[in-house]
Amino acid sequence: MSTETTQIHNIGYRKYDGQRLGRAYARRSLFSQSLRGSYGLGRSAKSKVLPMILFGVMCVPAAIIVAVAVATKAKALPLDYTQYAIVTQAIIGLYLAAQAPQSVSRDLRFKSIPLYFSRPIERVDYVLAKYAAMASALFALTATPIVILYIGGLLAKLDFADQTKGFGQGLVSVALLSLLFSGIALVVAALTPRRGFGVAAVIAVLTITYGAVSTVQAIAFSQGATGAVSWLGLFSPITLIGGVQTAFLGATSDFPGGVGPGAGVGVVYLLVVLALIAGSYAVLMRRYRKVGL
Repeated sequence: MSTETTQIHNIGYRKYDGQRLGRAYARRSLFSQSLRGSYGLGRSAKSKVLPMILFGVMCVPAAIIVAVAVATKAKALPLDYTQYAIVTQAIIGLYLAAQAPQSVSRDLRFKSIPLYFSRPIERVDYVLAKYAAMASALFALTATPIVILYIGGLLAKLDFADQTKGFGQGLVSVALLSLLFSGIALVVAALTPRRGFGVAAVIAVLTITYGAVSTVQAIAFSQGATGAVSWLGLFSPITLIGGVQTAFLGATSDFPGGVGPGAGVGVVYLLVVLALIAGSYAVLMRRYRKVGL
């Protein structure tokens, strides 16, 4: 006869009676984790190499400009605050191409989106956190050199009012650029779980479009169609930002012949930029309605 008996073991399960931090905390945590991940923080050493190199490369020209301005006692900085991001657009494109897919493609590839939504977090929280984190990371990348230029301008004893005005215009410019570029890059990256495809697509959208638009603008200008130059700038993210700067932030146009949009066309530029930002958010929401199931 079997002498085995059933035993009940107390394995120590206890009811959680701590504070339930809820949805807002989950959203903030996802934002923080995504922002840190954009610079490789909290990840492997290999993940930190590229974003930190790009951050350094972004800041080095500003430091050189400051050193030259202070050493030569220049009367003005050789590069306007609003032009810095335009000049360094290739670095911005590489940064987004590397980090936007990393932010969203891994979740898509490993099908971890439903795990996020099993917590007290909604689709809108995920999209807002990812968008805000990418835009904040890009703003840090683009605003830091402008801060260096501003400090250098003050050290060079340039006019305080002029430098402060230019500094403010530069910050507004890169804030708008960060929202626009981050939205576009995240949309492109979210369309594929393959990180390599996402990298190539982001580069194509942000960089190749600028080359194509600039070429067509140069052809139009050489043919005397100067009126078309401003309108052509609507078809590239970087020329959109350049047009808004020229129309509203006192920037010098980098369009062929210096033909930039006036206030009237500038309103169209601004509306297109705002529409693209809102559209990027809407596309991301639609995308994660499907993959979150």
